[in-house]
Amino acid sequence: MRRLAIPLALILAVAGLTSTARAEAPVKRTAQCQGDWLPGSPTADEVMKGEISLVSLPAVKIGKKIDWGMSPYRNRSWEYVFQSLRWMGTLVVAYENTGERAYLDRAEEITKDWVASNKRGARGTKPYVWNDHPVSLRTQALVCLSMHVKDGWLKDSLAVHAKLLADPRLYKKGHNHGIDQDIALMSIGCRYGRKDWAGLASRRLTGTVKLDVDAQGALMEQAPRYAVYVYGRLQVAMAGMKDCGRKVPGEISRRADALKDFVAHSTMPNGYMVPIGDGSAETEPKMETGTPKEKVKVYRAGYVYGRTEWGKADSAYYSIRFGPGTKFHGHEDHLGVTYYAHGRDILVDAGFHSYEKSAYRYWTLSPEAHNVPAVVGERFRPRTASKLTKSSQGTDRQAFRLTDKAYGTARTRSVLVDHGEDLMAVLDTASGGKQVRNQWRFAPSYKVVSNSGGRVVLSDGKFDVTLLQLSGCTPVGGQKVERGGKLGWMSPTYLSKERTNVVVSPAATSLLTVIVPGTDAPKVSCSGGKVTVQGVTFPAGLL
Repeated sequence: MRRLAIPLALILAVAGLTSTARAEAPVKRTAQCQGDWLPGSPTADEVMKGEISLVSLPAVKIGKKIDWGMSPYRNRSWEYVFQSLRWMGTLVVAYENTGERAYLDRAEEITKDWVASNKRGARGTKPYVWNDHPVSLRTQALVCLSMHVKDGWLKDSLAVHAKLLADPRLYKKGHNHGIDQDIALMSIGCRYGRKDWAGLASRRLTGTVKLDVDAQGALMEQAPRYAVYVYGRLQVAMAGMKDCGRKVPGEISRRADALKDFVAHSTMPNGYMVPIGDGSAETEPKMETGTPKEKVKVYRAGYVYGRTEWGKADSAYYSIRFGPGTKFHGHEDHLGVTYYAHGRDILVDAGFHSYEKSAYRYWTLSPEAHNVPAVVGERFRPRTASKLTKSSQGTDRQAFRLTDKAYGTARTRSVLVDHGEDLMAVLDTASGGKQVRNQWRFAPSYKVVSNSGGRVVLSDGKFDVTLLQLSGCTPVGGQKVERGGKLGWMSPTYLSKERTNVVVSPAATSLLTVIVPGTDAPKVSCSGGKVTVQGVTFPAGLL
């Protein structure tokens, strides 16, 4: 009997181990939960502890019982991301990756409470909870949860989401929100076998992509950094179509591929995207774009981008804006320029602060926040389109002429960039002999060293930049410099605000501005309709 007891004990032990192993076996990973749709923060463990950090703001304790009306920072972006429940989705993904049931149980608990507390149209439900973007972003988290929670309350909530997503009155056609709506509707349709929902999403998506990304690959939302977001979402959309057994329309894949070139051209040599429109100066694309063939690219959507080399941080780079009137994420920056040379920012935009309804936010959208000309005595007319009327593109020198009637009368700006000695020349005029005035925002690291006789010298202690202004061949003095005050600000990152120097010109019927990086004493001469700066000669009219 003793001999038999030992094998029996071993059998029982082995059986127990096998049972435990089966219980702890990894959960099946699902396409609906895996991928890069989750935000970088908070982590699943942080959510389990009852702390969440959203949109780069400090962590907030939400506790066990969540107040769904909370808005600790009175910040619209925080509210939208909070209501998207993507942070809840981290728990479901953690469950799939670890098999630990506690993650799924907490995800179910959070979501069930959210559904009960946020009935659409109910008293106490914040209206923005059911706006198009929170609805579409929340859907992926809910669909992910539905792969492991089969309860009717969750399926019913997703049906409510689908009806809203399918409503043509709420659809944001030609916008990244529309793309997100289509991704969300298709995911619900495929999850529950609703071919009508999935088919509608597929049909709408093609039309939206054609409006949002033009045939050249330029994003029409007027903020290049959103091209990175749209490219990523199109990858999700195309993967969703394939998973749903649907063919990806060639127009979508072609424009998604063309977006990569647009992102590449919109990225400065330092690796950050040029902060045009609602785009931070510290946005890194973090995607593989390849190297475009052209060093200079003109996009009909309203962008001129130029550089001396690809892949070198100390190469020169510039941007010029024109095109359709302001919409979506655009600013009133037409005819504006930015300039990067010698591995440094020289001329910058005021950048992107936030989507909060503040005076400063609205100021960042205005012409005063950009390097643009104004017609003296005339009222600015928002959302005016501008045109590129002439260009000349050589290997070491490019020149462009742009015009519009944003002040009622025609204002014209010609821009020349020479890469032999690295300089930018800009000529501003207005029709009817009217006077113009312009302004130039320099990177915050520069301080004013001198200002006299039509020359303003700035330096960061190691590197000098000189601004020269002429009218005809006559130096124009009287420049004013603001650091702080009404004009001297920029926002390099979300919710940040820094003082920086803005040079404001005097008024003149013709203003030629020359930016010369790398020197505090450039040699200048002017005669016979030609200007020579540091040995570089160009027509006084630039082209």
